[in-house]
Amino acid sequence: MSPHPTITPQPGILDISLYVSGKGRVDGVRNQVTKLSANENPYGPGPAARAAYADAAGGLAVYPETDHAGLRAAIGAAHGLDAARIICGVGSDEIIHFLCQCYAGPADEVLFTEHGFAMYRIAALAAGALPVEVAERDRHADVDALLTGCTDKTRLVFIANPNNPTGTMISAAEVERLAGGLPPQALLVLDGAYAEFVPGFDGHANLATSRDNVVMTRTFSKIYGLGGLRIGWGYGPSHVIDVLNRIRGPFNLSSSQLAVAEAAVAEQDYVEWCRAENTRLREWLAAELAGIGIPTDPSQANFILARFESAEQAQAADEALKARGLIVRYVANYKLPQCLRITIGDELACQAVAACLHEFMKGPG
Repeated sequence: MSPHPTITPQPGILDISLYVSGKGRVDGVRNQVTKLSANENPYGPGPAARAAYADAAGGLAVYPETDHAGLRAAIGAAHGLDAARIICGVGSDEIIHFLCQCYAGPADEVLFTEHGFAMYRIAALAAGALPVEVAERDRHADVDALLTGCTDKTRLVFIANPNNPTGTMISAAEVERLAGGLPPQALLVLDGAYAEFVPGFDGHANLATSRDNVVMTRTFSKIYGLGGLRIGWGYGPSHVIDVLNRIRGPFNLSSSQLAVAEAAVAEQDYVEWCRAENTRLREWLAAELAGIGIPTDPSQANFILARFESAEQAQAADEALKARGLIVRYVANYKLPQCLRITIGDELACQAVAACLHEFMKGPG
């Protein structure tokens, strides 16, 4: 569509490429499909969260609370955090947008890595800031490259740990080195969307507690199985959370979102079960693919990044999977044209992916 000659948006808006979500259907495939393209929990939310959603129907006429006190308290109790330093949003995406809106603008720079989450670029451009991409090292965030990429215009540095779409992590020591090396005007934003899939990992909450230049974001969309409700949260220094709350809409989360998330975060036994199942099946599927010549980096998330010999082979494998009703994510838009990101589904889904790719790699004959 051509832009209007006189009614124009703010600078940067028209440079945004629309976010493309994981597909949920396959043209020409009439049978039921298995969606492994969006890193959703194949088991869905736990029983308490499901019950809370049903109960919430009785309060639809009433405005939700504006301070999210109940949910913030529940998150704080589950993770050992100060509830006053927690902000809740419509997925962690909204927190990312808040950060860019509040701390970056024209003439400012927002850093992220070459295979980083697409929303970092989108949120930077939406704020009128310049997105700056730095190289990774073997599909891992490179702290030296990030520090070298910083200038006196850098206001935000985003990294996801584990990263999407690679599934890789860097060490806590490296993250701390990054936080300590940033210029004084910059915030480090640690995207912990997949933190719950790593046993014993706090998503770097300790850094966000101890440092005044670190913010952590988290989501209920992944291990909690609540992608359809869009609930996220952030945690960081009081001076940052106070600023973000000044632009947060007073009713950005509905009563049902708040009630379900509060119930979900209390179901840590269910979270542990989902984590264990994901780890078991992720390791099994990675080993199966390695055995047929499809390497993956060690993933710490709920997906693996399957690497093929070429973009053409990756696309052909994608077509073979789709023909079986198995929808994965071709990640050329993340500068990984030879790769497919495959969500870890349930046991039957993982077995189906392995069987299909085994047949694909054997070829005809």
